[in-house]
Amino acid sequence: MFKSGVGFLALFGLGWWLLGTSAFEGLVWPVVSGCAVAVGLMFAARRFLPASAGAPFPADRGRKFHQINGLQWLLIVVIAVVCGRAGVPVLIPPMVALVVGLHFLPLASVFEQPRLRVPAALLIAAGAAGMTVWLADGPDKTVRLVVGLISALSLWGTAIWTVMGAASAASHGVRE
Repeated sequence: MFKSGVGFLALFGLGWWLLGTSAFEGLVWPVVSGCAVAVGLMFAARRFLPASAGAPFPADRGRKFHQINGLQWLLIVVIAVVCGRAGVPVLIPPMVALVVGLHFLPLASVFEQPRLRVPAALLIAAGAAGMTVWLADGPDKTVRLVVGLISALSLWGTAIWTVMGAASAASHGVRE
């Protein structure tokens, strides 16, 4: 499963990072640094996570995972269409962060990984922070910056936590 989800966390973290750093128009270093972090996380997952971390899910978990993700993507499409038609595309990132955060809650149960509640809470907070900036008449780029950076750091932090946990367990001879 893309090495225990670290690959997904790294790539989606990069997407959020690029959204957030788009507030710094014309700067190249945020793009390069974000790409370096994502690639570094994927290499770390490959190096430190056990081979079993890439194994497919049991059928029942796979079905639940696909249902949860399918609903998440459906809601994201609805948010994009409704916000676009309502003339408030600035609300797409905060609302998507809320949906992505909420999707981690049932995934924590499906994967038997209570720690997934942490990125859930942080992504929900990112969405709420972005909505707060918008409600306070903050500029669109500040909404993107707040939501994007909090979301990226949340996902990357979870990826680091996953890799470090596996590396620590391996160094202590414990199977995770």
